Amino acid sequence: MKSTDTTDELAVKSEPVVSEAVELEDPQDLAAVSLPLNNTEDNMDGDSKKAQYVHNRRVNYGYIKYVSLVILTIQNAALGLSMRYARTRDVEMFSSAAAVLMAEVFKLIICVGLVMQESGGVQKGAQSMYNIVILNVRDTLRVCVPSFLYIVQNNLLYLSASNLDAATYQVTYQLKILTTAFFAVLVLKRSLKKWQWLALAILAGGVALVQLSSTEKAHSVKTTHLPEQSKILGFGAALAACFISGFAGIYFEKVLKESDISVWMRNVQLSLLSLPFGTITYLINEGTKNNLLKGFDGFVWYLVILQAAGGLIVAVVVKYADNILKGFATSVAIIISCIASIYLFDFNLTVQFALGTMFVIFSIFLYGYVPKKPEPRTSLNEQDKNCEEKCLKK
Repeated sequence: MKSTDTTDELAVKSEPVVSEAVELEDPQDLAAVSLPLNNTEDNMDGDSKKAQYVHNRRVNYGYIKYVSLVILTIQNAALGLSMRYARTRDVEMFSSAAAVLMAEVFKLIICVGLVMQESGGVQKGAQSMYNIVILNVRDTLRVCVPSFLYIVQNNLLYLSASNLDAATYQVTYQLKILTTAFFAVLVLKRSLKKWQWLALAILAGGVALVQLSSTEKAHSVKTTHLPEQSKILGFGAALAACFISGFAGIYFEKVLKESDISVWMRNVQLSLLSLPFGTITYLINEGTKNNLLKGFDGFVWYLVILQAAGGLIVAVVVKYADNILKGFATSVAIIISCIASIYLFDFNLTVQFALGTMFVIFSIFLYGYVPKKPEPRTSLNEQDKNCEEKCLKK
């Protein structure tokens, strides 16, 4: 979403210039000279208003930034825990493919609402969507690739959550940083810094430690509706989801940068094209179009909405937060998942798992590290001018 700060431009006023050759004999000349003084006072008022506006905007941005980060942290932790709990309950099991499909339906509804709000009304929003999504079919079809990949990815994440405990799932899924970096170098021709390559190596080592700590046989929960769990299958599904997430994210970023279409409009295209892919996936998995909502209770609907809101929360965080704060949110979510898993799922926290988790958290911060640029040194003349200006203002 692009925003233009027109208030900043309106707040800047040009200062009138008075010639030194003005003679002060006529009263009109006196009035002419007094005008700049009044304008100077107006300029001071304008400067103070501008400063107040900038201050208020920073406060609002800071508020949105930290609120969105808190929500992202809670959503990240809650999604992993909720998916694990939903797939291990001793109730009639719902179809993961149906849950993914319904999440796309909710995401489409939310994004349509955001596009209408962004366009300034229902009619304008509908016309805008018709022009971009329907009339510009070739551009819409460009989003087919990520829409299909995201459907596959979300189904794989359910498979992973069904076979891995929430803590292991949360840590393992951070390998998407590694796969995203790989595709960024391969597709977008980006170059990574030395510390980023080091961070990726530490990340891989941390996930390996976590997986090795879970080599013992899991305590299978024998229920009527839950199949036997396999850690190898869960890790394989998570790894495949990481690769799909990395490629789909880079591809979608490339599509976004090559056009002026807003993020919300792109998400409308994405969700709209995901619906047929999600329907086909459901039919392949279940073999029937009946009982789509079989096993859906209040908790499953909560999980569907939580998953639908996840991508939209990330979009807000990308706009207002930096990599360090996003890394902090992810790290806190991992810690919350580990602690909650101990009490909710009888998770056994080993030293090896804790060490691997610390490696992963450290790698997240290291990868997102951005060194501060040295401030340019000012000359003595510039410093003197700045001092004079400050003295004149006083």
